Amino acid sequence: MEGNRRPRGYWGEDTGFMSVQPSESRGVSLADFQQLIRKMYYEKDLARGIDGTFMWLMEEVGELAAALRSGTHEERMGEFADVIAWLATIANVAGVDLSAAVARKYGTGCPGCGQLVCRCPDAGKP
Repeated sequence: MEGNRRPRGYWGEDTGFMSVQPSESRGVSLADFQQLIRKMYYEKDLARGIDGTFMWLMEEVGELAAALRSGTHEERMGEFADVIAWLATIANVAGVDLSAAVARKYGTGCPGCGQLVCRCPDAGKP
């Protein structure tokens, strides 16, 4: 390894994560992922600010849309990962804990009807 660079996907002990690489079947928690993104990019993200970071997020959403229309499964996986990474980035800059936000809004069921399996009319959100 050159300098402080780690192999792609490294989840080493110095980051506070439990394993060297998460298995695809186990995955990684949203909280751990947000913390990893914070450790890797926070200073750059803070300097870029919310507006600049939001523009990067929108670019990635566009790339995901293109991959959903005509990309391979691998390309879709990569674009989903990029969108989540940029969402975690903007949450870090905005001071939002994604796990807490998700639990608060969706932890007891659909925010529209309150049911675990949504029973909202199809014409409206959600």
